[in-house]
Amino acid sequence: MQNFDALRRELERRGKAEELRALAESEDGAKLSAMLDAEGLSKAAQDGDGAALRKMLGSVLKTEEGRRLAEKLRKMMESR
Repeated sequence: MQNFDALRRELERRGKAEELRALAESEDGAKLSAMLDAEGLSKAAQDGDGAALRKMLGSVLKTEEGRRLAEKLRKMMESR
């Protein structure tokens, strides 16, 4: 969880936390959230199970919503 705390602090420092929150709460974000197994995602992250996380990310990126959200995230992180 320390890595997530460091990531959160870095996003806040760069002024990206609110933008990321808005993406997560967008229509595409809500659709993807409903498709994901939140418990499985949390467990994989806590266990450091990269293979499981890559598999989940791969399934998300196969959807139109996932591709749109990934593109918006990429552009967001490149700005500023």
